[in-house]
Amino acid sequence: MTTAATAVAVAATGGWFAWRRPGGATPAAAGVPTTTAKVTKIDLSNSTLVSGALGYRGDYTIVPRGEGGTLTALPDPGKVINRNEPVYEVDNKPVRLFYADRPAFRPFAAGMTAGPDVRALEENLKALGYLSTADATFSSATTTAIKRWQRATGQTINGRIDPGEVIFQPGPIRINTVTGKVGSDLHPGEPLLTATSTTAVVTITVPAGQTYLVHAGDTVTVTLPDQRKVTGKVLYLSPVADQAQQDNGRDGQVTVPGIVTLDDPQVGSNLDRAPVQVAITAATVTGVLAVPVTALVALAGGGYGVYKRNGAQRTLLGVTTGLFSDTMVEVRGDGLQEGDDVEVPSS
Repeated sequence: MTTAATAVAVAATGGWFAWRRPGGATPAAAGVPTTTAKVTKIDLSNSTLVSGALGYRGDYTIVPRGEGGTLTALPDPGKVINRNEPVYEVDNKPVRLFYADRPAFRPFAAGMTAGPDVRALEENLKALGYLSTADATFSSATTTAIKRWQRATGQTINGRIDPGEVIFQPGPIRINTVTGKVGSDLHPGEPLLTATSTTAVVTITVPAGQTYLVHAGDTVTVTLPDQRKVTGKVLYLSPVADQAQQDNGRDGQVTVPGIVTLDDPQVGSNLDRAPVQVAITAATVTGVLAVPVTALVALAGGGYGVYKRNGAQRTLLGVTTGLFSDTMVEVRGDGLQEGDDVEVPSS
């Protein structure tokens, strides 16, 4: 809720009405049950609560290459596959995962021209400990590194890698769907698997009327289904709104989708598609004086005040309000300090 909106709500429903000017002692109001609360020095945050769902960043389609064969092994949905691990097998030969931002499109062998695909291959061989340096040129050191890799993984040692012997993806993958079947023929060029990254994210749904409260970079607190709270940031908010369709065919609420990244991207890795609540923090202040929102009273001349209590003495002090949270409000005013008692409704 914004500061202005909260102030209006307090004046209309939740606060006190003091149609007088601040500064003097006033008698206790008759017939209004009251108690007191302390003026505290705290950190306050202004948050917007939206719904979301856990998922994974990125969508990848694995399209096999090569000359075909028989599918002899396939991964199960949900399996995580890392560099150099088999993704699937053709004729009992594992097809292994290498990391790269683009797919391999030609055989790797001595005499090939330089290119970014060569650099990607060499960076993988280096990461696996088979090559000391990586560049974009296929050299004799590259051939030697391939042979070392082939020996270590039980392959035919020939110093070349043909299409279909490895697949390149941007990083570790988590298998989503499997369209092939063990024992069937492999059809190069046809999708075999779909996968995502292993980085958990939250897809949020923001009501269109609240998008002005949400910005890329805002910090968030995500409440998981087991009530754990984890932190993250708003990565992206779509410029395009969606309108849900209700079961009766009528148009539903207009919302805007967005993505939240988690500070610990593995924290929700076993909770795919689980619903979550996301509190998006738009503003934060630290070490400010604050009172319960219900301590505010509307002043006759405009603005707000609080009743400071000192035993039986009751003094109305004008205050300037700052950031509002769900239950507390930042206040500044002469004669008010940490530890003072202010009057609030008792219920």
